[in-house]
Amino acid sequence: MRKGIHPEYRPVVFRDRAADYAFLTRSTMTSERTIEWEDGRTYPVVDVEISHVSHPFYTGTARVLDTAGRVERFERRYGKQEEA
Repeated sequence: MRKGIHPEYRPVVFRDRAADYAFLTRSTMTSERTIEWEDGRTYPVVDVEISHVSHPFYTGTARVLDTAGRVERFERRYGKQEEA
């Protein structure tokens, strides 16, 4: 890799405000805000609106769509035309 053209890859805390959950990972994201982590060090913190803790797919609260009804409606509208 060429030197000096890539962003700094460092530890960053991502905080899910909806679920009051935070996790430490490595990223190129930057932030002016910082947080003191469990290990006593200070890291930049990035607030996110949704994470695996609050996303409906991962929490099991996802709504099931009526796909059969949609398919039937599509076939009624655009299905095979009877040959005349």
